[in-house]
Amino acid sequence: MESSTQGRVNVFIVEDHVLTRESLRTRIEAHPKLRVGVAVGSAADGLAALAVARPDVLLADLGLPDGSGIDVIRGAARRYPGLPIMVITVFGNEQRVVGAIQAGASGYLLKDDPAHEIGTAIELLLAGGSPISPAIARHLIRHFQAPPAAPETTGWEPLSARELEVLNLASKGFSYAEIAQLLGLSPNTIASYTKHIYVKLAVGSRSEAVYEALRLGLLPTR
Repeated sequence: MESSTQGRVNVFIVEDHVLTRESLRTRIEAHPKLRVGVAVGSAADGLAALAVARPDVLLADLGLPDGSGIDVIRGAARRYPGLPIMVITVFGNEQRVVGAIQAGASGYLLKDDPAHEIGTAIELLLAGGSPISPAIARHLIRHFQAPPAAPETTGWEPLSARELEVLNLASKGFSYAEIAQLLGLSPNTIASYTKHIYVKLAVGSRSEAVYEALRLGLLPTR
C-alpha cells in the first residue's frame, strides 16, 4: 500500500453516529499503515472535505442526517476517478446496495459484520479487491439472477413493540449495553429480546436482522 501523507494511507470517514465514527477512527489508527485524515458526520461536510483534499480511501455511511451517502460517493468518484470507496452501513436493501455500487463504491460492509476487520478490508480495497459482507454478496447474486415467478409470501412472526424498539436502536448503531441504558432495562433483557428477534426473522446476526426488517418495512429508512 502507498500513502500520500506521512507514509500512511489517508482515510476519510463520513459517518453520522458519533460512537461508530470514533470506533472506526480508533480501529483504523491502530493499524500501522493507516491514518484518519478526516472524520465528519454529514454529507455536506464530507463533500466539503473532498473538495479540499483527495483521500487514499473513503469510508461512507449511507444514512446521513442531511442526505444520502450515495451522493457523497458519487461526488467523490466524479472528483477523483478510481478512488477506493467503501460503504459501511446498516442498510442492505437492494436499492441502496446497487445505488452505492453504481455511484462508485467498490466495497460494501454491514456494521457489526464479524467477517471483516476494518484494516484488512481497507488493505483489500487498496489492492483492487472488493470487501463485501456475505449478506450483501448473496443479495447481489439474487439481484442479477432471474426474478422468482411470484413474490415471496412466506410468513413471519410479528415483532412486539418492544422488540421493534430494540431493533430500531440497534439499526442506529447503538450497542446492546447502550440500548439497555436508554430503555432502562438490563443487558440480559436486551439479549433476550435480541434472541427473540433473530428467531422471528430467521437471522443470525444484527446486520441480517436490520436488513430483513428494512426489507419487510418494519424499520423507517433514512
